[in-house]
Amino acid sequence: MSFYDEIEIEDMTYHESTTLYTYPCPCGDQFEISLSDLRDGEEVAVCPSCSLMIKVIFEAMERRDCRGAEMERLMDSRA
Repeated sequence: MSFYDEIEIEDMTYHESTTLYTYPCPCGDQFEISLSDLRDGEEVAVCPSCSLMIKVIFEAMERRDCRGAEMERLMDSRA
């Protein structure tokens, strides 16, 4: 799998209303990955307008050790 870039989660923007993390795509749209996908171990954010993808860098230990509201607090503090 080829990635446009690798981006740290703290460099992404968290949108509480949609529980999505976003990052600007060169095409003008936004790469997106949901909080639930991150909880499930997903690390690929896709752009809905083009074929580009980024790899989201997020500590596996943090993901494994956090559940539910604790995970949301951690994610919110990084946004």
